[in-house]
Amino acid sequence: MKIAVLRALQLGDMLCAVPALRALRAEYPAARITLIGLPWARKLAARFRRYVYDFMEFPGFPGLPERACDVAAVPRFFREARKRGFDLVLQMHGSGEIMNPLAVLAGGQRTAGFCRPGHYCPDPERYMEWRDEEHEVQRYLRLMAHLGVAPQGSALEFPLSGEDWSEWTGIGLERDSYAVVHPGAQLASRRWPPERFAQVADALAAEGLQIVLTGSAGEKPLVETVRQAMRSPALDLAGLTSLGGLAALVARARLVVANDTGISHIAAAVKAPSVIVASGSDPKRWAPLDRQLHRVLFHEIECRPCKHAACPIGHPCALGVSPEQVSREALSLVECVA
Repeated sequence: MKIAVLRALQLGDMLCAVPALRALRAEYPAARITLIGLPWARKLAARFRRYVYDFMEFPGFPGLPERACDVAAVPRFFREARKRGFDLVLQMHGSGEIMNPLAVLAGGQRTAGFCRPGHYCPDPERYMEWRDEEHEVQRYLRLMAHLGVAPQGSALEFPLSGEDWSEWTGIGLERDSYAVVHPGAQLASRRWPPERFAQVADALAAEGLQIVLTGSAGEKPLVETVRQAMRSPALDLAGLTSLGGLAALVARARLVVANDTGISHIAAAVKAPSVIVASGSDPKRWAPLDRQLHRVLFHEIECRPCKHAACPIGHPCALGVSPEQVSREALSLVECVA
């Protein structure tokens, strides 16, 4: 059996789909499961070889924001998809207004996924109603159950390799001796102010934890702003870790403090305690399911989830969460998991 999973999204989105992939593999152990995703996800698919057999790069499409559409590559993509002869194409990208027709054009014998009432539904038997407030992990397990695929738990995963652990060893930190503070997020509307991260980092440092600042290479200026605002010394690893190295770093941390972004889901996958500030995001949909190990703080506001890359009204959802609140939760969690 050949199954395509269409989910051309970012890191956190992909990790939230792992429980569904796990269930799918358990139900169809001999199936050739192909992940159709963004270019960066090719390495992620290789990391999840136990569930994913192959990878196809999605070239983008007009109206989808995740990547600029490679117009010349679109016809080639659909020709290749049809050539592969999928038995089932799972539209696991979202609510389907754009993606459902694309799932059909991939040429599978059957498709399944989600759709909104009043919008195109390729197969009323295999497509389910999209619920905006449903948790992302539970959403795709619900789809699996609808298709007769038994769940295999809701826990996230992030397999770590020997190279990942070697990278962590090379940093020279001791297990549980440090806190990871990650102030970045892809969208400015999802970022808590850097000076507030600095205040929380100082509070953790005062309790004897070494502070490790992380981020992508593009987030180095943001991370430097946090470091400059701190009174305590910090190890700045922005742009210096691979994805696997970052996950290993998180796995051995005493605590992670971050925005509601990919690293929150890494922490959940490796079971690292975390305090997450959800600024413009929707906690009901994205917060880690284990609320004991992962504390999520947010300020309720009518415009959540935010539709803007940068807040146009002064970012009240972020400013409504104080550094004192985050510090209290962080110190409480450190004590609980000691």
